[in-house]
Amino acid sequence: MNLAIIPARQGSKRIPEKNTRLFKGKPIIAYSIETALNASFIDKVIVSTNDEKTAEIAQSFGAEVPFIRPEQYSHDLATTMEVIHHAMNWFEDQGAQLSNICCIYATAPFIQKSVLEKGYLAIQQKPFDFAFPVVPFESPIQRALSRHSDGTVKMLYPEHASTRTQDFETTYHDAGQFYWGTAEAFRKQKPFFGPNTYSIVLPEECAQDIDTESDWKKAELLHTLLEQQK
Repeated sequence: MNLAIIPARQGSKRIPEKNTRLFKGKPIIAYSIETALNASFIDKVIVSTNDEKTAEIAQSFGAEVPFIRPEQYSHDLATTMEVIHHAMNWFEDQGAQLSNICCIYATAPFIQKSVLEKGYLAIQQKPFDFAFPVVPFESPIQRALSRHSDGTVKMLYPEHASTRTQDFETTYHDAGQFYWGTAEAFRKQKPFFGPNTYSIVLPEECAQDIDTESDWKKAELLHTLLEQQK
């Protein structure tokens, strides 16, 4: 079985009810659910949540909620790997044979089936443990600054003070959408960012972190712009 798990813990502090808040008129978690359900290479889509309201919304969009996540996996310090292991153990206790796992973020409205497929094919056709999308940093991280309480700044990499921008190596960050992985890699808790992980490069405009109200507004505007371009 290829199982998609969407962790959706209730209790976001920076954006209240973040996982079910309306994003352009639809609960944001619905984008992840619908994309996964439309992927023929995913056999089952579940939401792992500790919240009855989230469970009801997830089910209304077609996802399964086979259990309410126990409190021991729902506190602020619970890791994604612990949540995935709990879901895997639940299914294996029911007799399921898990082949691959796709952990999909609940707040990923830019997720695309074609990118999900690239990740799946990467772990199927080559011996990768994991695959996930990345996007380039907008500005060179080699020019990053730290700011002190008195307003002064300091370069984190002063050796690059005079390096030309075009000479910097391109650097990337996690797009915050999904992680494909073999069930074995998840079971052994291999690192997501290890040497046997494949990265899928996305254009900058195809991803947006959503951690603040400002992020949310930017994401809605960007999402609308991309739809208009299509």
